[in-house]
Amino acid sequence: MNASVHRSTRQPPPPEAFRLRDDAWHAASIRQTLQHWDGRSDLWVFGYGSLIWRPEFDFLEARRARIHGYHRALCLWSRINRGTPEQPGLVFGLDLGGSCTGRAFRIAADQAPDILQNLWRREMPSAAYIPRWLRCHTADGILSGLVFTMNRQDTGYASDLSLDQILAAVRQGHGRYGACTDYVLQTAQALNAADIPDQRLQAIAQALQSSHSSFS
Repeated sequence: MNASVHRSTRQPPPPEAFRLRDDAWHAASIRQTLQHWDGRSDLWVFGYGSLIWRPEFDFLEARRARIHGYHRALCLWSRINRGTPEQPGLVFGLDLGGSCTGRAFRIAADQAPDILQNLWRREMPSAAYIPRWLRCHTADGILSGLVFTMNRQDTGYASDLSLDQILAAVRQGHGRYGACTDYVLQTAQALNAADIPDQRLQAIAQALQSSHSSFS
């Protein structure tokens, strides 16, 4: 798959385009991702969105980390977690270009199979992300971390959206994990608390907060 080629998806895909993946698909995807793992070494998972403030798994340590070649963007139509197939919201993905600062979590080798199974259910309800092992730069050196990057060929890829389109999608989205607005604002707050700059996200968060205040 050529990641540099992508669908032009400024409008949400039709509801029938959403395909929910099952446990068998998840298991096969995990096996492929872990094909070079020795089964004894601890694993690192890189978080750039909600994993920063709600990892939902036990970890041995967490480090501020930076990856190159991808940037954080609201580039995925959320049709289950923060929206529905009929009324999708937007969630973060790692799109090509630039760099991204987040947190790398070290998980114990003996807990990795269960943690990854739950992580796939959360992050991969569809095939919208491509799991990759990328170099994560930390203050204590470079480590190899599991990173969920955007699949530009997926029907959920949202490209070239204007600020107004992003805000409208975020405001309308509500899925199994709650309101899309809460998700975006909590991520912005978590990045601020961790002293991780993201000017684009902060502008979106300020616009969301301003519109919320005007209606309250």
